[in-house]
Amino acid sequence: MGQVAERVAEFQDLALVKAELAARIAAIDVRAPYTRATDLAPDIDAIRLIAHRNGMNPAVTVTHFIDSALSRGEHGALVHGWLMTLSDAIYSERQDVQACHVFAAACSVRLAG
Repeated sequence: MGQVAERVAEFQDLALVKAELAARIAAIDVRAPYTRATDLAPDIDAIRLIAHRNGMNPAVTVTHFIDSALSRGEHGALVHGWLMTLSDAIYSERQDVQACHVFAAACSVRLAG
């Protein structure tokens, strides 16, 4: 019974982390139309750190691409699309290397577009 309780606790902790990240993404999304791209970067870095600590590998991958997009000066509605991709990565059921490749491919298409 101890292992079951541990798994439930892990699931609940991860659900809380996902909720926190979703709230952070929503806050960035609200600010994005009125904020310079460079001013959003620290918030994306914070999401990357939290995702990395919690083994949310596709989200880490997407944050790297968002950094590249922000460095290119993307802002406003373009950032909204990136944040939706990040949200999808956070709620992805898969956290393996293949999932990272799938999200990286989607981000590459968006970045090249």
